[in-house]
Amino acid sequence: MDLEERVAELERRMAELETAGPAAPAVREGDFWALEALKDRHPVTQEADGAVLFTGAVRVPTGHRYEWQHGLLTETLFDNDWSEAAESFAALGHPVRLRLLREILGGLRTAAELTALPDVGTTGQIYHHLRQLTGAGWLHTPQRGRYEVPAGRVVPLLVVLTTTRPAS
Repeated sequence: MDLEERVAELERRMAELETAGPAAPAVREGDFWALEALKDRHPVTQEADGAVLFTGAVRVPTGHRYEWQHGLLTETLFDNDWSEAAESFAALGHPVRLRLLREILGGLRTAAELTALPDVGTTGQIYHHLRQLTGAGWLHTPQRGRYEVPAGRVVPLLVVLTTTRPAS
């Protein structure tokens, strides 16, 4: 093979590598410990469809700690009406609402604190977003004018955010 052919071959191979993207990281023993435990409890077989589990143990910026685990059998998930989830997803589908949730988890709890934030809109717009989040269960009001993410929604919110990032 002459030099020109070798260069052409190298360019072709380089183009293949560039379009393939990064290689998946090697899976080591113990990397999927949670998955293995789930499969032990709910194996995927001819008779059973398996299950989905999400779990987390977190400390948010305020110092509060949350531990949560939730799972459902796959057959239950496929038997449910998925359109019922639309309101919850829609409530998260606005950048200002996501920012409000982050700020509330970070310690800003009152409507006055939230309306003082830059780039979140007018007081009326903020109240609209807070109503959407409250109606979908992402927020609750333990006291008038004070907002919190319910304890049972902290880890699910972080799971939803985690799913938007590529796996590494």
